[in-house]
Amino acid sequence: MTVSLQKGQKISLTKENAALNRIMVGLGWDEVPQPKGGFFAPKPQSIDCDASVFMLTGGKLQGNKDIVYFGNLQHSSRSVQHMGDNLTGAGDGDDEQILVELSKVPEQYDRIIVVVNIYQALQRKQHFGMIQNAFCRVVDDKNQELCRYSLTEDYSGMTSLIFGEIYRHNGEWKFNAMGQGTNDPGLKELVQRFM
Repeated sequence: MTVSLQKGQKISLTKENAALNRIMVGLGWDEVPQPKGGFFAPKPQSIDCDASVFMLTGGKLQGNKDIVYFGNLQHSSRSVQHMGDNLTGAGDGDDEQILVELSKVPEQYDRIIVVVNIYQALQRKQHFGMIQNAFCRVVDDKNQELCRYSLTEDYSGMTSLIFGEIYRHNGEWKFNAMGQGTNDPGLKELVQRFM
């Protein structure tokens, strides 16, 4: 049964299922319909949201090798894999997915941060106020949804989101629904928050 989370809520992923080894983090969003301009008006550009993962040691990112994103689809430990970039967010269901092999995550990593940023947000004059129905969900290896966090706040003007984190606490893996919007214009700037 799916647990619906609110911002700031945490849930144990492994308390009820200590044998849980693999999860999938699915992220989805839709564009708010844009008003059509006149006949000669340029067609609005699609909003390209990019999901990424930062693997932290002691709450800090140790280097670029610990970032999993569209340019580095798999962590060197093979414990985290990004399933590929969706350029438009069109269609139902997950737009991007990240697989996490919990049992393979090296002990040094205590947090796995899930972020989403809008590609070229400033150049395209786009922000998360132009996105609706955004969600993050965690699914187990039997394809059962464990939890879902749907964004309900107004993120107008925000160009990046710290969606949530998967973290170890007292031998358990947990998920924290963070929903923190930022004005970071891209992944490079977002990374600086965790250095």
